[in-house]
Amino acid sequence: MISLNKDNIYKFCVFYGTFIDTPKLGQVRIRTNTSIGVCLEGAQCGTIQFIKEDSENPLEDAKEFDSSLTENDIAVVDYYHQSLNSTSFFFPGYVDTHIHASQYPNAGIFGSSTLLDWLETYTFPLEASLNDLEVAGVVYQKVVQRTLRNGTTTATYFTTIDAEATKLMGRICSAAGQRALVGKVCMDSCSPDYYVESTQESLESTEDVVNYLQEELADPKVLPILTPRFAPSCSRDLMKGLATEARSKGQLHIQTHLSENVNEIEWVSSLFPECESYADVYDSCGLLTKKTVLAHCVHLTPEEARLVQRRGAGVSHCPISNSSITSGECRVRWLLDQGIDVGLGTDVSGGHACSMLATARQALLVSRHLAMKEPDVERKEHVKLSVEEALYLATMGGARALDMESSFGSFEVGKQFDTQLIDVESEGSNVDVFPWQRSAFVSSAKQSVSKTLPPPSITVQDVLAKWFFNGDDRNVMKVWVGGKLAHSL
Repeated sequence: MISLNKDNIYKFCVFYGTFIDTPKLGQVRIRTNTSIGVCLEGAQCGTIQFIKEDSENPLEDAKEFDSSLTENDIAVVDYYHQSLNSTSFFFPGYVDTHIHASQYPNAGIFGSSTLLDWLETYTFPLEASLNDLEVAGVVYQKVVQRTLRNGTTTATYFTTIDAEATKLMGRICSAAGQRALVGKVCMDSCSPDYYVESTQESLESTEDVVNYLQEELADPKVLPILTPRFAPSCSRDLMKGLATEARSKGQLHIQTHLSENVNEIEWVSSLFPECESYADVYDSCGLLTKKTVLAHCVHLTPEEARLVQRRGAGVSHCPISNSSITSGECRVRWLLDQGIDVGLGTDVSGGHACSMLATARQALLVSRHLAMKEPDVERKEHVKLSVEEALYLATMGGARALDMESSFGSFEVGKQFDTQLIDVESEGSNVDVFPWQRSAFVSSAKQSVSKTLPPPSITVQDVLAKWFFNGDDRNVMKVWVGGKLAHSL
């Protein structure tokens, strides 16, 4: 049920149903019969104002919270009782901490290449073509639509070296209502002659993009993120200049790649022999901060991990890409044990899917491959990621990796209402839930189809696992970003 006033203009919205989130690593929080009130105007627009469990009347909950609200001021969104099956629930929007928007047309195309060959053969030619704004518009529109459809409410995008195309990406994200960190790629070294900038050009065009996003577009959901591609394609002067830009604009976010591939690491060592490690290259230039997210980190040394942790930088684990390009297996548990915040990245197009749910599945499976190689029995179990932990990485872990956990990632008063409505039994769903299994969500559901040997009942966590391993975008019925509808099936 959705209550609508005549003009469809509201000050407040109450969402009612089952809310599931993972506020801490390994913890799943399930709140049934719950109402969440969201402000739709003013400085608090999009923020959660109250959460009431065991709610009986969501409309009255809103009026009780703010007695000045009338029924015409309040929208009530209640799919629980009427529109969907009992196995529907609200889940935080995914946070994709690493995705190359400009590479989306190549998703699934990587052949038998390793990283460096793949860049030369597939990636750089495609990215260079997006200086044509018509081409860029087609690509960027599609990738934003696809990620929203898969439940991604926040995405950290690489674009290309072209400033105008990057501005276009910012406008597209804003118009679609997606929360995004948009980065103009910077590369002035060891790059193809058709796809490279001078140091000064890179710094000036980056500042142009930052100023545009902050001052002209001025959408608080769309932020600039400084984007040195990776150390081999950036001179020391460029990296230091970007670090200065980050500080001068109030500590901007920074994204780059780190220790993805063994050959890449050896290349960095030859280019920067004065540095102790790949991570030290970035640190010596001032690029490792609590606003930095580092993609991959597959082959970090213990010293590098300690450095990343001391600087407060986050890691984006990209399991589909790492497997597809044969880069290696990131030791996620090892990173988490050292106090490093880890999120997930689709890494399109090294990763073949825009789906963060598919990425979370692969993160869980990669952890099991690592566990199979672990000789110590106790350690073997510790290395594995659970369903709840993988979902944490896809939501709250990503928010923490971006140093934005106070704004989104879980359902808390004061956070933005960035949410997806999941219907496990949507039309065409790949998830089969049997009648007696619905008792996990509704206690009055039929428990059995057999009088002699009743089938076992399951828990909400079991239904969550069925969705985790079998679900896809067909289960994402609605997506809200900051309380505003951004996608609907």
